[in-house]
Amino acid sequence: MNDTVKKPAKKKVELDPRFAGYKGVWVFIENERGQVHPVSWELLGEGRKLADALGVELAGVVMGPPGERLAAICQEAFAYGADLCYLASHPALADYRNEPYTQGLTALVNVYQPEILMLGASTLGRDLAGSVATTLGTGLVADCTELVIEADTRNLASTRPTFGGSLLCTIMTQRHRPQMATVRPRVMAMPEADPARSGRIVEHPLAFVEDAIVTKVLEFIADDTRDKPNLPFADIIVAGGRGLKRPENFQLVWELAKVLGAEVGASRPVVQAGWAELDRQVGQSGKTVRPKLYIAAGISGAIQHRVGMDGADVIIAINNDPNAPIFDFAHFGIVGNAMQILPALTHAFSAHLAQARKAG
Repeated sequence: MNDTVKKPAKKKVELDPRFAGYKGVWVFIENERGQVHPVSWELLGEGRKLADALGVELAGVVMGPPGERLAAICQEAFAYGADLCYLASHPALADYRNEPYTQGLTALVNVYQPEILMLGASTLGRDLAGSVATTLGTGLVADCTELVIEADTRNLASTRPTFGGSLLCTIMTQRHRPQMATVRPRVMAMPEADPARSGRIVEHPLAFVEDAIVTKVLEFIADDTRDKPNLPFADIIVAGGRGLKRPENFQLVWELAKVLGAEVGASRPVVQAGWAELDRQVGQSGKTVRPKLYIAAGISGAIQHRVGMDGADVIIAINNDPNAPIFDFAHFGIVGNAMQILPALTHAFSAHLAQARKAG
């Protein structure tokens, strides 16, 4: 008697014939007042891999007010891997407003028909991606941590954390195009720029009637970030978790960070307990970081935290539980009491750096 139970065959979902001609990978190059958000260059690096896997071109989409700066941004996009840039300029695009940017990007998609469109999961990118996906009637996967091409279908398999970060799920838009995804800054590696690369620029005219645009820009007030932590771009981060037991023990993290010239990070429970400010939270509901060195003290390594920091070049974990999940992916692990180990590291680094300064 054969007790083998056959699994039902995976149902193949066919692409709607209306989208059969959609080809190419696009990255929206986010820029405000001429300043490009670094996530755009990170996405071009990832987009290059996807375009090569599909055998298609990689395009940047540059939108803004008329002027030489947009053409210069296109040249930067070529250096980071783009084959061409779609350039759409109009005075109504001088400052970001959802309505004209949605209309403009939607028009570009309908005319040139890309199969994949990626945006950074910044404040601007999140706002624009949702409205464009809704207008186009296509799918959007937000806050992706991995993007790969399914070879037999050309579908984009987008992986993201779900259920509060406790699971990873992979989502595909099988019937519609373009396939849209957003990726948070620092999730993908920054590609090396090649100034020798060149490409072509496709200018697309846009027509807006300013009086028909509901929102108006009355004043531009730049963010004052001088006193705010900048975790996503820090080279060294020392982070603390609830394993430090008491809020006063979190000071040990600050002391080591000061010696190393590092930023201070924290797990979500620490922020919720009021030991650290929200801007220092690392993880799915906080910042995504890619430092050269990440020291995690008293952090268990749950997936919510891991997705925010496992792109670090070197991870050193300190935890008194030898079975803590963080030891599964840390490069170096120290099993022990963080309240004893952190002061020892602070003293050792301080002595070593003082000696190096004398020798220099």
